[in-house]
Amino acid sequence: MAKGSVLVATEADDQTADMVIDELNRRGVPVVRFNPSDIGGDLAISASFGSCPTTAPRQVLRTPSRTADLDTARSLYWRRPTWPAFDHFEEADARFAAAQVRHGLGGTLYALPNCRYVNHPLRNFEAEHKPLQLAVARCLGLTVPPTLVSNDLDEVQRFIATHRNVVYKALRWTPYQQGATGFTTWTEPVTAAELDESVTVVPHLFQARVDKIADVRALVIGTRVFAVRIDSGLLDWRRDYSALAYRVVNLPHQVDAALLAYLRHFGLSSGSFDLAVDRDGGYHWLELNPNGQWGWLEDETGLPLAASFADLLEQGGP
Repeated sequence: MAKGSVLVATEADDQTADMVIDELNRRGVPVVRFNPSDIGGDLAISASFGSCPTTAPRQVLRTPSRTADLDTARSLYWRRPTWPAFDHFEEADARFAAAQVRHGLGGTLYALPNCRYVNHPLRNFEAEHKPLQLAVARCLGLTVPPTLVSNDLDEVQRFIATHRNVVYKALRWTPYQQGATGFTTWTEPVTAAELDESVTVVPHLFQARVDKIADVRALVIGTRVFAVRIDSGLLDWRRDYSALAYRVVNLPHQVDAALLAYLRHFGLSSGSFDLAVDRDGGYHWLELNPNGQWGWLEDETGLPLAASFADLLEQGGP
């Protein structure tokens, strides 16, 4: 078994990461937690490449309390890291500095030898694109609701006329704030009468609404599939967690196999899938979050999710 540290890249306040770190600490596995946004302050990186007659190539990451030899890191848990914005710099300097961090620190972390990534940041980035998700899900035999990604108003209106009961989804969640007020984007019903030429500015995702009776959040960790049925009566269950009821379920074998194949396709070690269950018991694929939240599901169901992540990280890679 690998003897190096488990690296955990995440923001300061991440209770989900805390659950995994606590489990690794109980096992005596060395952990180095850091956040890329701390570079230049509490975080330092040094990496040598190429041949040298007197010294072997070495890569080291340092925090105020830990030093990690990146050459022997057994795994990297890429949870919820943030990147520095350098707001105290002039705009051109901030843009330059931010690029150097992403390509210097990021590039070093993306190339660790003999390391298990959960998940590799570049594989996460690829898998976050919903049109690609939809295409892969369909190829793997998952049931995908009719979906249109378009900024063509006529095409969108035809899609809504064809399917009638249609919802709008953001192609990617993005922090959005006006003044001191923050906003989020939910899955919402949409009608042709609500649309105008503003649709043409950017692509939007429209999807035929599934006549669902429940949702399922399926968390895949390595080769283990944990599925939780979420009953709420809500179109978007994220709107009101107090209205949710949870039940651990087993997915049909073919769905389990498709989700595992989905992660293999993208080279991911873990992912959170959202599925809708229709009135006939069929499962409809909605989306994948390669790095979704799951801590509350362990609290609600008792599933050993933190321990399963710890198993994966402790084992190491590649």
